[in-house]
Amino acid sequence: MSIDIARLKSWTGKTEEAEDVVTPRLVQSFTASFGRHLAPHAPGEAPLALHWCLAPPISDIGVCGPDGHAAKGAFLPPVPLPRRMWAGGRIETLAPLREGDRVTRQSRIGDIAYKEGRSGPLCFVAVHHDYVTERGVALRERHDIVYREAAQPGTSPAGAPGPAADGEPADLVWEVEGSPLLLFRYSALTFNGHRIHYDVPYATGTEGYAGLVVHGPIQATLIANIIATVTDGAPIRLDYRGVSPLIAGDIFRVKAKRLADGSVRGWTEGVDGRVRMEGIHRPADLSSC
Repeated sequence: MSIDIARLKSWTGKTEEAEDVVTPRLVQSFTASFGRHLAPHAPGEAPLALHWCLAPPISDIGVCGPDGHAAKGAFLPPVPLPRRMWAGGRIETLAPLREGDRVTRQSRIGDIAYKEGRSGPLCFVAVHHDYVTERGVALRERHDIVYREAAQPGTSPAGAPGPAADGEPADLVWEVEGSPLLLFRYSALTFNGHRIHYDVPYATGTEGYAGLVVHGPIQATLIANIIATVTDGAPIRLDYRGVSPLIAGDIFRVKAKRLADGSVRGWTEGVDGRVRMEGIHRPADLSSC
């Protein structure tokens, strides 16, 4: 497939703004979905990582692609590769969101890069967000998106399996049921139409996964919250990346471990003991974020 990377790079610097309100209903729904797997927060404050539920892109159903995503070419560049995946990113919390906040998300397209991977062509798009309340910037984020070719018959879309955790000791471990109900609720909270999270025939037959795929931001939410629990609610500066898809239906583990330099590693493990997503939190004195 021919990709005009120069044309795609013309999207660099493109901006947009979106607004939403941290409603009590959203906070209640988010909390009920993640249950006890959230860091403690003060009354009136929103749980950590609720920002991913704010101001989701809303497109007319008639212009969504066959995978359920909104059509590209408006804010996001029109990458011709059909599969879009949450690759990772960075979040930095500056102040908590609160119930009743009107939040403006200021977004900007950052780096756009193309490379040939082992599984074919890959296009990476970095999107930078500031989440702003009347008190100032509450959270900064870089969201890394990767676009890939369609799955080929007889091949796995997962790429190489994640590394084995080898029973690495952790300071805190959560066991989470990766149920279709959790996936359904999160898709509803984020208005996420991506069919790999709710349409089993599509996920297995078209994209070649072994089952429904747990959302990247579900895992990132859990990693951020377990780290915040270990650090007693200190501001989060988390760089994270997806390693291998996490398939729904089984209990998976979320782990956090303090490192000798003062940073904290967080990761998710599948039932096979292999890492699915991993991240490092570096406190302010260790981070140039």
